[in-house]
Amino acid sequence: MSVYLVKGKGKGWRYDFTLKGTRHTEAWFKTKKAATKAEAEKRKEMEKPKTEGLMPTDMGFLDLVNRRLDHVKAYNSSSHYRDVGYHCKRWVKEWKEELCSEITTEMIEAFLKMRLSVSPHVANKELQYFRALFNFGIKKEFVEFNPTDGIDFFPVIKRKKYVPPKEDVFKVFSVADPEAQQYLWTILLTAGRVGEINSLTWDDVDFERRSITLWTRKRKGGHREPREIPMIQKLYDVLSLRWKSHDNGLPWVFWHTYWSRKVNDWVRGPYGERNRLMSTLCKNAEVKYFRYHALRHLTASILDDLGISIGVIQRILGHQNRRTTEIYLHSVGEAERQAMAKLENTVLFQAPFVMTEPTAPTNVHMGFWNRKVQRPSYDVLKCDIGQLGYSATGRKYGVSDNAVRKWEKAYQTERLV
Repeated sequence: MSVYLVKGKGKGWRYDFTLKGTRHTEAWFKTKKAATKAEAEKRKEMEKPKTEGLMPTDMGFLDLVNRRLDHVKAYNSSSHYRDVGYHCKRWVKEWKEELCSEITTEMIEAFLKMRLSVSPHVANKELQYFRALFNFGIKKEFVEFNPTDGIDFFPVIKRKKYVPPKEDVFKVFSVADPEAQQYLWTILLTAGRVGEINSLTWDDVDFERRSITLWTRKRKGGHREPREIPMIQKLYDVLSLRWKSHDNGLPWVFWHTYWSRKVNDWVRGPYGERNRLMSTLCKNAEVKYFRYHALRHLTASILDDLGISIGVIQRILGHQNRRTTEIYLHSVGEAERQAMAKLENTVLFQAPFVMTEPTAPTNVHMGFWNRKVQRPSYDVLKCDIGQLGYSATGRKYGVSDNAVRKWEKAYQTERLV
């Protein structure tokens, strides 16, 4: 009996029932009818599906992609939004009709192996963005699991990043037009990222305090944070010259006029990637191609050569992680060259190099150079073999007959060469 009368102090009716292993009870109702009604409402509430009134835990893959893009657009930089969108277009072609729950680990692994044919770096980038997509869905309770869990990144061959020598950088600067020179000098003398320089406004330039404020969105959560860079005299001259000819109606330090497909007209706005500029300048200067980011590496390397502490360099570059800054200091700079020059001047390396065995072969096993027995000349060896034979010749020099045969063979090879 689930509804009953409780006697004594506080007399009244109570309902008491167990549903799916959980007990539900409540008192004190004045009438049995009221307790019965309350019990029925409670049963109805507890038997109601949990998903009713809540966001479903599965959705179409296309819908998840669109929600992810909306989130990235709101919280991250425009360049990151373009990068994510580039990957999402490729995924949608594969699975736009699928539900998220139908995207399996095997399907993603097959897709990654296809991208592996391009390069391990490309496949790993796909996996990184795949993982972020489904983690976003789990966080927002759109999906229940991440099919990329358990998929490992592919091994890659890490390449040394090319940092151009100062001579090549200045050759590129010399063939650039005045506007491009001002742009390149600003990147080099601030160690700024291209996106930071492109979005630089005159409000961020303080001529009185001789400082520049660069803004970055490379932070978790998409927060836009500033960092202040002191303005040296060279950079002050460059920006002062640009300020004299700036357009009062435009806030950006560097801008251009371009055709906009959105408004179907010519508009003025900040620069984007400017990829063609560096390829053209490097070609005209006849130097190995490098990108804008190499200028950032070069500035960090020069600061390191000057003995600037890594903590200061880290703040100038705007890194949160010290290890990231250490990656920028990989190039062989003046400090390393000076150290090796001092090594070269030590007494140990001043003695001339003398070849003690001019007829000895060079491409032989290390045991040859560490041997304890001095090998006779070819003429003496041939005479001994002819008179004594291989075994007796070996006993004469304290080696085996096989060693004597190897001596003979080595001499014959040298004569053929």
